[in-house]
Amino acid sequence: MQAIKTLISREDYLKLEETSTEKHEFYQGQVFAMAGGTFQHARIGLNATTGLAVRLRGKPCQPMNSDMRITTPSGLNTYPDASVYCGQPELIDHHKTLLNPVLIVEVLSPSTRSYDRGDKFHHYRSIPSLRDYLLIDSETILVEHYQRMGIYEWNLHEYRQLTDILNLDSIKESLVVSVFYEGVEWLGAS
Repeated sequence: MQAIKTLISREDYLKLEETSTEKHEFYQGQVFAMAGGTFQHARIGLNATTGLAVRLRGKPCQPMNSDMRITTPSGLNTYPDASVYCGQPELIDHHKTLLNPVLIVEVLSPSTRSYDRGDKFHHYRSIPSLRDYLLIDSETILVEHYQRMGIYEWNLHEYRQLTDILNLDSIKESLVVSVFYEGVEWLGAS
């Protein structure tokens, strides 16, 4: 991602977001335009949000889609593909920024793969409430599940089969990997 404007305040960033038709990330005074995704990326993101919504209906944890901004204690403001909070949402910025996600989902694309696994995950780890981080690949069947084991300890489990079952302790639910890839036609192609 390339910065579109440098050294602005968070307040100016929030004003930009109010009038912009595009979403932007903000970190240390820099604003970065977020790129649009492919059909596969959009479908997988929708499937993740829908799958979580179905399983969490009427329960204390609730999913949010990619319109919900997350801010981290380390200073990153961004829009994950999906997130889940439990109990009451902790919101700021006129109810446009969530502070207490327990689960964050990012759909990987070639241009964001390294960032989502690296620097972005570093920022997400600074969120005290976060317990589960899912990275769902948009080009192959691969779900990487990072689960918080302690303050500075995360466990990684990879799922590579559509029949694999992923357990999300933060929301007390299990999901079959195929839920994420439903309607993604290219999966059988090489």
